[in-house]
Amino acid sequence: MEKDHIIIEGYKHLRYTHDTYSEDDMIKRSASFLDLMRKRKSLRYFSEQSVAKEIIDNIVKTAATAPSGANKQPWTFCVVSNSEIKKEIRIAAEVEERKSYDNRMSERWLDDLRPLGTDWQKPFLETAPYLIIVFKKNYDFDENNERIHTYYVNESVGLACGFLISAIHNAGLVTLTHTPTPMKFLTKILDRPKNEVPYLLLPVGYQADEAYVPDIAKKAFEDVIVNY
Repeated sequence: MEKDHIIIEGYKHLRYTHDTYSEDDMIKRSASFLDLMRKRKSLRYFSEQSVAKEIIDNIVKTAATAPSGANKQPWTFCVVSNSEIKKEIRIAAEVEERKSYDNRMSERWLDDLRPLGTDWQKPFLETAPYLIIVFKKNYDFDENNERIHTYYVNESVGLACGFLISAIHNAGLVTLTHTPTPMKFLTKILDRPKNEVPYLLLPVGYQADEAYVPDIAKKAFEDVIVNY
């Protein structure tokens, strides 16, 4: 009789089963997902149309399934829909963005950004019905408020953000990876604890009726894969 769990060094490990498919179905499924993700674009044109909170909750729950170092899950997802807070975030972000475009960015950096058509103005931070701000936890606290270690924090949170972006696109919504530098103002506005550091800001919503994306392409497959 097969066991439903085993004990390894005093800890329970549950028996795991994974859905399996025929090779033909696997090819179809992988191709279908590839087609879906190829349609994903970073968008700056958002509709003010409301989004059901259940959709946003499911998206964040999906992101929280990501793997993490020692399963410490060193992330917090702050979901902002309050218009006043969104306005405050936009004002603070544009202050930092203007400094970056005027002084912080090199000419090479600015040249690389020109095909994208970006500037310091970020109206989407108010237009999008939701902002999801991801914070990374450089350390955490246990039930006794004692500091505990987290591991591979940047890698873990990066994986969670990949899940998050994929889930947003899969739900039929659009987003944009936004990293106003520095982002400390987010810690203050959202009153986050000292162990959390802002990692990524994602406006989330439906695309505007009239929306445009830069005419750019990803690298050729042959340029991103090395077979051995």
